[in-house]
Amino acid sequence: MLKILLVAATKHEVLPLINYYNINVNAEVGLFACKNKPNISLLLTGVGMVNTAFFMGSVSHNMFDCVINVGICGAFSRELELGEVVNIVSDKLSEMGAEDGDTFIKYEELNLGSSADFKSNTNLNGTLLNDLKNVSGITVNKIHGNKDSIATVSNLYKPDVESMEGAAFFRACSAFSENYFQIRSISNYVEKRDKTKWNIPLAISNLNEYIIKLITELNK
Repeated sequence: MLKILLVAATKHEVLPLINYYNINVNAEVGLFACKNKPNISLLLTGVGMVNTAFFMGSVSHNMFDCVINVGICGAFSRELELGEVVNIVSDKLSEMGAEDGDTFIKYEELNLGSSADFKSNTNLNGTLLNDLKNVSGITVNKIHGNKDSIATVSNLYKPDVESMEGAAFFRACSAFSENYFQIRSISNYVEKRDKTKWNIPLAISNLNEYIIKLITELNK
């Protein structure tokens, strides 16, 4: 039976999973065990790259066969539907780089070594992962809500989605884990901020329903 670590930024995003697996969550962040399924653990990191990197670094990845980042995200691509669950196979720290007047220089063009691009890695067998669309993401400190900045980042990277944790998760896992991937559900489109157009409840419901089915399949 696979030992699985679920990684989420907030309790709110995975509350159905917490209830389903009877996970004893007694704080906003930390590592929590599942009472009924000892092979499943949940790591709540808090929002953002720094929190994700810190808490991922605090966990011994050798304890787990599979590490899954789960959460909601915004979509640049209108080919993705609100509530759709996607597999983010590549993610980028899009804000890493330098300004030269009105021009943004990508990190890889600065010749500073290392990379701002990261990818998932898995050799797990299963059909449910194959059912999802594979998409590219960017990870940001500031969620986009301005038409000019949206146009700029879209032209630079052509991302499908954005989150505040994904690339940091990939970076942390790349040093320790063999099987790691990022599953998110679309809660909104990346546009001028208007929460009346968002559907967070649908995104959370679809995400958690999918993850429960995926874990069941992985543990067969």
